[in-house]
Amino acid sequence: MRLLPEPGPARTLALSTLVNTVGRGTWLTVSALFLTRSVGLTVAQVGLGLTVTALVSLVASTPMGYLADRYGPRGIQLAALLASGAFTAALVAVRSFPAFLVVGMLMAVADAASRGARGALIAGAVPADQRVRTRAWLRAVTNVGISVGAVVAGFGLAADSRAGYVTLILLDCVTYLLAAAILLRLPAVPPVPAPTHGPRLIALRDRPFLAFTVLDGLLSMHFGLINIALPLWIADHTAAPDWLVSGCMLVNTVIVVLFQVRASRGTEDLAGAARAARRAGAVIAVACGLFAASGGVSAAAAVALLLAGAFVHVIGELWHAAAGWGISFGLAPAHAQGQYQGAYGMGMQLGGMVAPVVVTTLAVGWGVPGWLLLGALFLLLGLLVPPVVGWARRSRPAEPAPAPVPVG
Repeated sequence: MRLLPEPGPARTLALSTLVNTVGRGTWLTVSALFLTRSVGLTVAQVGLGLTVTALVSLVASTPMGYLADRYGPRGIQLAALLASGAFTAALVAVRSFPAFLVVGMLMAVADAASRGARGALIAGAVPADQRVRTRAWLRAVTNVGISVGAVVAGFGLAADSRAGYVTLILLDCVTYLLAAAILLRLPAVPPVPAPTHGPRLIALRDRPFLAFTVLDGLLSMHFGLINIALPLWIADHTAAPDWLVSGCMLVNTVIVVLFQVRASRGTEDLAGAARAARRAGAVIAVACGLFAASGGVSAAAAVALLLAGAFVHVIGELWHAAAGWGISFGLAPAHAQGQYQGAYGMGMQLGGMVAPVVVTTLAVGWGVPGWLLLGALFLLLGLLVPPVVGWARRSRPAEPAPAPVPVG
């Protein structure tokens, strides 16, 4: 198994992503403790700040993608990485909640620009039939990078000092700069002229695409099953040992790294991607049933059911991710890939915002009936994707695939 794709634009993007996500993994691991123990914010302030920054990132996603289309995605991506490095460094100077809010919102805008530009960059630098595969490589290396960053962050957590936290933050800054330097090796993707008439942010007027974005975003609530609901369920409602939380997360991470690229096969066209979304919803529903069955049984049976559920869930996760990439690329006009990728990202952010409330209320609060209701919801969402994609295909004229940018 190779960690990076074959030489070319995809490898450059993957290497840049790998370096950057090592730093991101360190920040994700220590952020809550840094903000509470070193800066002195309350848990409620941290939660409110993260909610506000998530809303800013959601609102900024499509406009930032539009800028990537108009001014060239590589330049916007480089600017976003450099800005993210600067704003991350500014965290060291944060001493109050208002300051954290300002810095957090600036980081959210830069992150939105990076996500929109990345989608347009892939669309412009990689042949159309390799875009989904490239996104799969990027997701695999992202998991590797974040895992490595989490391990590195362990040293700072062990020290539990301001000096340790600041060192990790500055390490995150360095990875942004290194990621930008690597990206300079990628040939520039020329900007696409704006249409001479009509609205500029056409993605926000594309009702079939927005319907898909909402469905995909709600389906993405399944990420909260592993990260939020399952730890609480294992600890409070099963006889399984608490360390199994780490075991389930390890199953998830390893399978994503090893099999995300393989799972993306067949999702390069809209029909195949829509079928993958339907399969994803069904498989995640089965996982919910396995998780539900782990309550009220012996420890050995609970361990077996929970590990089986984690395995089944990650298969659905692989298909869901690949389906979203194939559909978002396939439905976007050639001149608006950036803003369409930004709009697609809004759905994932929506799912991330509502997942904590939904999965804890249903799975943890209601128990077995809640797990089964969640499973039925994911099944329904997956079933709705193919007809919505069909609606979207009928609503737009056929458009020739853009010619790949020469690599030189």
